[in-house]
Amino acid sequence: MEHPYLLLTSLFEMLGMGEWAAAHSQVTYMWLAMIILIFFGWIAGKSVSLVPGTAQNVFEVVISGLEEFMVTVTGDEGRKSYPLVLTIFLFVLLGNLMGLVPGFFPPTANINTTLGLAIIAVLWSHVVGVQRHGIKYIKHFLGPVPAMIPLFLPIELIGHTARVLSLTFRLFGNMAGHELVVGILLGLGGMFLAPLPVMALGAFVCLVQAFVFFLLSTMYIAGAIEESH
Repeated sequence: MEHPYLLLTSLFEMLGMGEWAAAHSQVTYMWLAMIILIFFGWIAGKSVSLVPGTAQNVFEVVISGLEEFMVTVTGDEGRKSYPLVLTIFLFVLLGNLMGLVPGFFPPTANINTTLGLAIIAVLWSHVVGVQRHGIKYIKHFLGPVPAMIPLFLPIELIGHTARVLSLTFRLFGNMAGHELVVGILLGLGGMFLAPLPVMALGAFVCLVQAFVFFLLSTMYIAGAIEESH
């Protein structure tokens, strides 16, 4: 989708890189999302105290709640994967929400971003599986009896490839669709009132899509941790 105005693209134009920034808006806004997350992570770590304030209480409830949810699904073995999965969740959520800010582009509305995130999530589930089971992890792909290996192996390989595609297209499709709808309403109804209902619904969609990505990544890790059948 072609945006009439992007803040970061205008800033890069001042540096003589406007053409590159316009062609790679998802990259510039991905950098911005990472900078924001690093900054607030630094602030949060610096401001932790034994007597927590309101903001610390809220973040502790959210972070500990997500951790306990993940451990409920994966068991204690999945706890070491929580920092990575939480980072992906926060990046996806922030990237989604950027689409609600005028002059901003959600990096998750570009398929290259969602594909990269999906590859990281699925590959990490296999890393966890190898760490947990060693060479025996290959049994997850071979079926219950050796005679069925020619049938199960291609099915499992296709299924695990489909995980990447599922994570990629679900997030990309929802965010790109939201961007398209808001853009159409802006063109038809003006800058202010017309898109507001869709943007309000979009905020909910941003949260849901981030949690769905978190949930599916957790389930893939849980599947890699459990014993093969």
